[in-house]
Amino acid sequence: MSTPATAARHLALRWSGVAPFLAFTALFLILPTLYIVVGAFRTPDGAFTLDFVRALRAPNILNAYWSSIRISFWSALLGTVFGLAMAMAMVNGGLSRRVRGPLLTFSGVASNFAGVPLAFAFIATLGPAGIVTLWLRSEFGINLRAHYGFNLLSTTGLILTYLFFQIPLMILIITPALDGLRREWREAASILGASGLQYWRMVALPILLPSVLGCFALLFANAFGAVATAIALTGSTLNIAPILLFAQIRGDVLGSPGLGYALALGMILIAGITNGLSIWLRARSERWLR
Repeated sequence: MSTPATAARHLALRWSGVAPFLAFTALFLILPTLYIVVGAFRTPDGAFTLDFVRALRAPNILNAYWSSIRISFWSALLGTVFGLAMAMAMVNGGLSRRVRGPLLTFSGVASNFAGVPLAFAFIATLGPAGIVTLWLRSEFGINLRAHYGFNLLSTTGLILTYLFFQIPLMILIITPALDGLRREWREAASILGASGLQYWRMVALPILLPSVLGCFALLFANAFGAVATAIALTGSTLNIAPILLFAQIRGDVLGSPGLGYALALGMILIAGITNGLSIWLRARSERWLR
């Protein structure tokens, strides 16, 4: 018969495994978030103020948020479409495991490949003096910027760069949902006379839709908070929220840490809403896919 002291020791042992994770989360996620929230409503001398939050209504700040939302939306939408297509080809297209294994491995690596290395890779490939840019110009007479208006150091270029990690991330998070589609559902639809297209339109896609929308919301939040890649690729040429935030808190004379905290608070709210929506939608889908 276990005593209260024994039960307490067992409980402590069970929680000891997750204690490092909880400590890491508290130190590097919860406490910094609380510090940002407090800093957005506090003057340098510690008094309460709403001036920094009111300053978010400035036209350049609203434009920065809108530009970030637009970039995040299109990169998330394209990443969702192409990632879903590739995952469906891998899971339901009859590809061998010799293809599936390397694709998932690459997706795991590419989904975390960002920042300066990713920006350098795209500049070296599709930049004004990139390998592909010069090859198209010399071999086919195609000038991407003169003929098609393509500029890597622009909104379109940033969306294209984000797709390098958005598509692999979509593949990773939608593959378990595709694996969860039961063979019995397809067989039952076939017995009832449904074609393959009707099965996907009436059975599979309605079940997968919450997962797909949840993945889209997660990709949106992932792109919205990306700062290292945007700064390394475009510097300060684009007016987007992460770059504007970096300019306010890096310590320049013209910077305002309080305004930076307010900008970060706005980004936290947007990212929190999209992440919460993603979790809720995926939880609804998992009820069918268990």
